[in-house]
Amino acid sequence: MARAMLGQNVSAIQPDGTIDPVPGEASRQDEPGHVALALGEFYRATSDNQFDGSDLVDLTARCLTAQAFNDESYENGLGYAALGLLSFGPAKERNPVWERLLDPTRECLDRRLLSRTDYDSHFQAFNVAKAVTRFSMGLSKKDETGKIIDRFIERVQQTSSGGFIDDNPRVGIGGVFDLYGPMSLVFMRQALQLHANIHLRDRKLPSLRTVAEKYLRLLPDLVRSDGQGWIIGKSIGVYGQMHCISLILQALRDGWITSDKEGLYIDTLRRLFQYFFLTYLDQDQGFLVIRDGERDTRPEHTTRMANFDGVRYLSQWARLASAIGKPMEGAVTTRKAGGRYIMFDRGSKKEQGLFLYQNPESGLQLQLPLMGSGKSGTSDYLPFPHCPGIFDWPVNKYLPIMLPELTIDGKTFIPAFYGKRCVTGLGLRKSFYFRYEQPELITTDEEIVSGLGSVKVSWTFADDKITSEFLFTVKRQVQCEKFRYALAIGSPHSEKHAPMTFALGEEGLGCNVEKDDFQAVWQETEVVTNELGYRTYWGNIHYIQTLVRDHPLVMRPGQQYRLTLSFSPDVGMLDS
Repeated sequence: MARAMLGQNVSAIQPDGTIDPVPGEASRQDEPGHVALALGEFYRATSDNQFDGSDLVDLTARCLTAQAFNDESYENGLGYAALGLLSFGPAKERNPVWERLLDPTRECLDRRLLSRTDYDSHFQAFNVAKAVTRFSMGLSKKDETGKIIDRFIERVQQTSSGGFIDDNPRVGIGGVFDLYGPMSLVFMRQALQLHANIHLRDRKLPSLRTVAEKYLRLLPDLVRSDGQGWIIGKSIGVYGQMHCISLILQALRDGWITSDKEGLYIDTLRRLFQYFFLTYLDQDQGFLVIRDGERDTRPEHTTRMANFDGVRYLSQWARLASAIGKPMEGAVTTRKAGGRYIMFDRGSKKEQGLFLYQNPESGLQLQLPLMGSGKSGTSDYLPFPHCPGIFDWPVNKYLPIMLPELTIDGKTFIPAFYGKRCVTGLGLRKSFYFRYEQPELITTDEEIVSGLGSVKVSWTFADDKITSEFLFTVKRQVQCEKFRYALAIGSPHSEKHAPMTFALGEEGLGCNVEKDDFQAVWQETEVVTNELGYRTYWGNIHYIQTLVRDHPLVMRPGQQYRLTLSFSPDVGMLDS
């Protein structure tokens, strides 16, 4: 697969090392770095420095040169490029790519690998790669790798009482516990594997393991029965599969998964890969498709970048599977109905986490996040039941999906991003509930407004029925200028999907408004099948249904304003 994908994209590497985009897209300045690492991983997996008449050493040198002289703000590209260089061998005297570089490029790389900015985000992982490369190539006698990793771990402990990675603690309310956490761990582990000092690697692996195991324990419950992986936060889709696959394979290689759990994780791995293979790979042409007429992704993820990242990961997986040396066959696991809450962070100001629910009888399997978004302005982070094919949402767009949105004093509020007194448990008739409160309302820009009002939120899951209740109170008389609540009706990709992928049946969501003190009215259904702005990471959105009160409502203190909706979705599965 890596060879097929590389064959479709290697011609995009230009003589100056820049990357020619596919029609309709624009190239990015960090793409040469991604390509350099992809070529390096392919070389590590195959030991081939030639591919289809192309000299991989020469192509890598070109990409390194382009990345070295690019805008210095693209440190992510430089981190990828650094590991790409190191993949061809430690020490500059024995590295064929280094030998191909001109002196100005070597000097520029030396300077830029030394210069680094301290980050609170996943960009700190690229500092690890730069430090590993600088020491291992013999460009410095001082190794800063351990210090940077220690600083990374310290910040994880400072920003998350649960031990998870907050990728943006200083923007908005903080607590952006998204896919960039696993990505950072995978990238740093890969960097340590290339470190010339194996003793340093062995000393720092236990520190990374303490954080990686938090995510590893999530995956068996997080991955759907059809193989769909991480689906909350931005930059998911194909990367929600690839990062999870790499994390599991690295853990199996390092012995971080006990023998009694290996079968469970190998089964999870099998489903993740099958979903990746069938959903994103054009099997006739051999390249990844991340956007087309039915689906989309983040604008910063270009098709070229995704394809070269695919080459990198496929090469890495082949190498890791060989190192594991065990059959990748796991027993099919039996799933039980249940709800589970994972606490990301609990402090005096906010609580954040993830509620997972699954019911094999109805087919429902949900991820309900309660976390910050770093002011992303999209629906990816909102606390509603994420379940593509059943409960969908558009990529690169904000809509109050399955949540009430109130406009008061010109500010828009939504019960998202944080909670207090988060609880989960077993309710009546074997139902599961997830509840949280917001003592102060928060805007869609993640600004907490004190002294205005509060809201209590309750989600209940019983067999095939989901009930959501939102109870608002205000501390002073205010005027709600507008109320809005939205549903998106979508479907999986018509051609590229895995067997048994979730899809809505003819009965739809089975939505029922049981209590509405806002006296809102369903608007005429908006048909968006042919609008490119309403696609998901996996398929198309066809209809938007909006519950609206477009005239003012005077909200008085001491009075409760309740919105209760129930859903009985007709859960179907595509059999081919």
